[in-house]
This record gives sequence, C-alpha cells and structure tokens, in this order.
Amino acid sequence: MIGETLVRVLESNTLIVAFAVVGALVWFSYFLSAKLTRGKLHGSAIAIVGGLLLAYYGGIRTDGAMGLADIPLFAGLGIMGGAMFRDFAIIATAYGVRFEELKKAGLIGAISVIIGVVVSFSVGAIVAFSFGYRDAVAISTIGAGAATYIVGPVTGTALGADSSVIALSVAAGLVKSVLVMVATPLVAGRVGLDNPNSAMIYGGLMGTTSGVAAGLAATDPKLVPYGAMTATFYTGVGCLLAPSLLFLIVRLLIGN
Repeated sequence: MIGETLVRVLESNTLIVAFAVVGALVWFSYFLSAKLTRGKLHGSAIAIVGGLLLAYYGGIRTDGAMGLADIPLFAGLGIMGGAMFRDFAIIATAYGVRFEELKKAGLIGAISVIIGVVVSFSVGAIVAFSFGYRDAVAISTIGAGAATYIVGPVTGTALGADSSVIALSVAAGLVKSVLVMVATPLVAGRVGLDNPNSAMIYGGLMGTTSGVAAGLAATDPKLVPYGAMTATFYTGVGCLLAPSLLFLIVRLLIGN
C-alpha cells in the first residue's frame, strides 16, 4: 500500500525523479572514478557509460525508442535529456566564460580550436562514409560526434538526423573522451605538455572538456584550467560550425 502510494507520487513528479536519478548516477560515477581509477578515468565518462547502459536496459525492457524514459517512473528523463535542457546547459557554460580569459589563449589558441574541430569532424565523417553512410545529414552528425558527444546531438537535432545516428555520434564522442583521458599522461612528455601555453593549445586541438581535464589532471593538475578553457570554446565553435558550414561542405561533396 505504501509502496503503491510512493510510486504514484513519484510518477506524478517524474522530472524530480530524473534529477535524483542523474544526481545519484553522477555521484556514484565519481566515487568509482576516485576509488577504482584514482581519477585517471574521469567520473563524467563513467556516468555517460552508465547512462547508455540504463538506456539500453530501458529499451530492452519496454521495446521502446526513448530508453529508460519509456518506463513511466523515469519519464522525466525524456524531458531532462531533451534539447531544451541540453541547449540551456551549453548556453550556461558559454556565459561562464569571461572574455579576458579568451584573450589569454591568444591567436594560437583560437587557431588550435578551429583546427581541432575541422580535423575531428573530418575524421568522423570519413569513418561514417567508410561504413556505408551516404546521407550528408548522417555523415555530418557522426562527424560532429567525433568532435565531442555534445556537438554530435546538437548537430543531429539541428539537421533532423535519425535518433540512431545521434546515438552513434554520442558513442563516437565518448570513445574520443576516454582515449584522450588515457593517452594524455602517456604522451605529455613527448609533446611538451608541461606549461600553460601548450595546455591551451592541447585543449583546443582535442576539444573534449572531460577528457582534457582528466588527462591533464593525471599529468599536472596546475594545467587543467588552461586546457579546459580552450576545450570549452571548442564545444561552442563545434556547435556553430558543424550544422552550418561543415554540413554544407559535406553536402557539396556527397551531392545530397
């Protein structure tokens, strides 16, 4: 009786349930990151993997299309994970950056961001084409996902991509994030990643904020703010270029 009443109350406040579930998942992910990997694998990456597994479970259980959100109790995840909250988070991040901080990166930082976005997008687009995708929207969405797992969904939503393609773009961004986390401390000595200037350039080239932050934290914690700063701008530039200029270039090359 009490359980049924509790379920009814929770089902009538699904957005609150969604925030509680995500908060618990993030807390547990950072706990695992600290205890099992000593921070080398960032908590955000573990949380994303956990979210994908929960979405997979929801899809298997309900045979639906919205993952865990197809279960009535967790329907609020569909709102929380929708375009409105996602775009709000991106805008909020952009407003948190001061122009004075941008000037510290200098011209080389700005160039590294542009190069990073274009190269990542191009690699992702080539991989998508090699796997048989011939639609400019799908190729651009997956290419954007290779930039970051935020740019991919933003681009896919803007271009009207299929949900499965958007999911692939998120997966591509997640793989990149984990690779950057693991590889950064291994290559830092060889690429001269030992000062603020090189950290800003590295953040601009790699772009995945969680991957860069975790990788630099394992290399030298003092470098984290510098790399994270340009990586944040990378996301904004990617969201601007991928669904517009880069998509038009892909469509011109593909022909549809």
